[in-house]
Amino acid sequence: MKKQFWIDSILATIFVFSIMWIIFNVTQFKIFDAFDPIGEALDDMDITDVAFSNLREDPLPDTNIVVVNIGYLNRAELAHEISIINKYDPKIVGVDIFFDGLKSDTLGDVFLSNVLDEVDSLVLVSELLQTPQFAIEHPGDDYFDSLHTSHPIFGGGAYHGFANLFTDAETQEDFKTCRAFPPQRKVKKESNEAFAVKIAQLYAPQKASNFLERGNASEVINYRGNIIDPFTRTDYPNRFYALDVDDVLKENFVPGLIKDKIVLFGYMGKDFFDTSWDDKFFTPLNKKYAGKTNPDMYGVVVHANIISMILNEDYVNDLNDKEGFGIVLAILICFVNVVLFSYIYYRLPDWYDGITKTIQLLEIGLILFVIVMVFSAYSFKLNLVITLAAIALAGDALEVYYGVVKNIFNKEKRKQLFTIKRKAV
Repeated sequence: MKKQFWIDSILATIFVFSIMWIIFNVTQFKIFDAFDPIGEALDDMDITDVAFSNLREDPLPDTNIVVVNIGYLNRAELAHEISIINKYDPKIVGVDIFFDGLKSDTLGDVFLSNVLDEVDSLVLVSELLQTPQFAIEHPGDDYFDSLHTSHPIFGGGAYHGFANLFTDAETQEDFKTCRAFPPQRKVKKESNEAFAVKIAQLYAPQKASNFLERGNASEVINYRGNIIDPFTRTDYPNRFYALDVDDVLKENFVPGLIKDKIVLFGYMGKDFFDTSWDDKFFTPLNKKYAGKTNPDMYGVVVHANIISMILNEDYVNDLNDKEGFGIVLAILICFVNVVLFSYIYYRLPDWYDGITKTIQLLEIGLILFVIVMVFSAYSFKLNLVITLAAIALAGDALEVYYGVVKNIFNKEKRKQLFTIKRKAV
């Protein structure tokens, strides 16, 4: 009996993971589209968002980075804004905007071109692109065949870094949640760095080198704050000093704010009180981290958070699953649950549902608590989704195994299932 008990426990564990595989593959066919609103709301949430939004201590401002709003300035006006900042000797200037083609305002283009050429260390954005045929031949986001850059007359001596961020959005108007970014990607065979990484390389080469040596294809952004937030989309204090359009044009700032600093130019609405959603993302700092809400961070501030993370060497590490550790842990915990639940199934059948559901709730609650606290304290992300799914399915799947699967292979049980006794007259 003991031998059969352990055999059943092993087979039942395999059955639980088989159910998980079936559920995953069935959902790929969108059979449950009626539940999409619920799924989308939860899909945009990560349990570690709770740590970002509520548990972490308020960070101090990062004085190495200043963010400047370009608003709706035309090229001549933008050139004037950049020239004002440049005369106060920033160490690096990053411009998060494309200058596609030439405008009818030729003087504006020439003025902007000359001003950009005067910046000692200038980084302009580029965009990784895949042609349709290349995307078919190389699925995924690891390789690209072309690079979108500004017109050649702008920043001829500038460095470039791609501004692509990881989101599920297909258009600017879609719900864009940004939690991670690609540090490097190849365009054909040439390696290219992300916009924020390229700026960090110029500002602190050794720290940027240490970051790239981590060798991660995707890095979780360790968000530490936002700019001025008049609509309180987040509970965080200002992490980055920011200058609005008028602040720069009227030179309403102290020179020390700019000297030897990283200055990022980017769109942040007409002004800081604009509610525009253009180039704006949902991040883990958002107070409302599940369901519908308003985006809380402009793209240029996302880049500022990445730069700050690299300069402070304050990364998010996660459970390295290259050796299958996460799967092994899920199998082990699932097997322990199956053994325990099997014992309850045979010894306390009348109590089975109540006891197993209670154990499952306690286990899931404990694991979620540990995930949040470990992330909050150590910036370490425990990816235990498979473990949680196995725990959630173990109780009911075990009943199916003992009540259906096992009985199918028993001749007497099959006979009972297909034999209908006639009622005595």
